[in-house]
Amino acid sequence: MTIQKSYQNNQQGALYLVPTPIGNLGDMTFRAVEVLKQSDLILAEDTRHTQKLLNHFEITTPQKSFHKFNTQERIPEIIEELEQGRMIAEVSDAGMPVISDPGSALVQECVKAQIPVIPLPGANAALTGLVASGLEADSFTFIGFLPRQSKARMEQLNQYQNHADTLMFYESPHRLKSALQDCLKVFGSTRKACVVRELTKQHEEFNRGTLEELVDYYTAHSEVKGEICFLVNGNPHPKTENEQLNDQLQILSLKEQVTWWMDHDQIAVKPAIKKVAKLNDLAKQDVYKAYHEIEGR
Repeated sequence: MTIQKSYQNNQQGALYLVPTPIGNLGDMTFRAVEVLKQSDLILAEDTRHTQKLLNHFEITTPQKSFHKFNTQERIPEIIEELEQGRMIAEVSDAGMPVISDPGSALVQECVKAQIPVIPLPGANAALTGLVASGLEADSFTFIGFLPRQSKARMEQLNQYQNHADTLMFYESPHRLKSALQDCLKVFGSTRKACVVRELTKQHEEFNRGTLEELVDYYTAHSEVKGEICFLVNGNPHPKTENEQLNDQLQILSLKEQVTWWMDHDQIAVKPAIKKVAKLNDLAKQDVYKAYHEIEGR
């Protein structure tokens, strides 16, 4: 166990986590500007992007790039500078550092080295979207970006099928529709959700509805731009383990279901066909034809 007294040793170096605006520069706090001005160094994901922010607030503190491709190289250097008593601030391109950001590894190493890590409050897209979404906000789970491939995305979503918390996601514009389609398959057509676009900017937009309504909307309006997060209400009626499994299997074709049960239960084709027929309320002959790809006559 360790205890951090953030402001009791002024001679010790410290890592400051400084949120930046997610769109509107007016959301930068006075304290954030002050800390960036007083710091010896600013760590930034994209130094060119952050330089625009620094120029706007007349901050002349030098920057060093710190992103997911150079964390292993940078972290030992940063720890050494902090141990020498330097004050270092980390920012992300927008919003709160560490969340969906390489700063997590740096914070963990600072904690190991007993270097103070001091967070500043500020903008965060997921929380900002949540409070105006109209969805349940008493309890929530932040998931961030889903996998790019549908199969991996479905596997992750299935883990949250029974969650009662509101689920919070980040997504890119070109994958939004496919992500919503997979959510619809897992959570059902009537589950309430909200897509939030361009928070705090001139074109801020909230699209609220059921997952089915949102999929229909983004099928008809496929040209989506800007920064996006979307939120899905939790499950008010959690399903049993068997019900969840059956829902997941319904996504598969009859042939795929037979193969799945053969692998899962280590059984032959005939009993697997019988099981799939029973679960789907079908005749065994229909499942047999589907498995062997026999055309009906």
